[in-house]
Amino acid sequence: MDKKKIVLAASGASGTIYAVKLARHLGTQENIELHLIISNAALQVMELETDFTPEDLTGCADYVYPQENIAAPPASGSWQHEGMIVCPCSMATLAAIAQGLGNNLIHRAADVSLKERRKLILVTRETPLNLIHIRNMETATLAGATIMPASPGFYHAPKSIDDMAAHMAGRILEQLQIPHTLYRAWGEDSSR
Repeated sequence: MDKKKIVLAASGASGTIYAVKLARHLGTQENIELHLIISNAALQVMELETDFTPEDLTGCADYVYPQENIAAPPASGSWQHEGMIVCPCSMATLAAIAQGLGNNLIHRAADVSLKERRKLILVTRETPLNLIHIRNMETATLAGATIMPASPGFYHAPKSIDDMAAHMAGRILEQLQIPHTLYRAWGEDSSR
């Protein structure tokens, strides 16, 4: 059975809990091959805001690439994958993607995803937004990206931060049509 290749990139925005939640789910799926790109800033933010270790991300992936490795497979249009998620996506990373810059592997892999018309999900993490952020979101959207601000819902009655992160991770996975049981969907019986 061929595995679906999914690229997960973590940039230096707050919200590494979302990346860990996604990596843990994707890493347990037998039909998915997880390719992880981690920026130096993501590792620094993870250390500052969570109790997670880099291994909480890398241990879930089939392949791990540092941001400097611009020769890694996700940098090439001939390398096939079923979608790329940048989570969390800093405003600097959004700007680089929107402007077509290829300063590191995250930017280059996102650019390749857009040019090859592959699914690209940018899980932005900033508030409030200035006009530059909004215009960069518009540019990325017009180029084919899906912008998903990290805005978890509350209809599933979260009891913890982990529940809120699971909800957001589930919503992201739905964009790639990847089944999950991370949260109770709207209208589902709460006794489950």
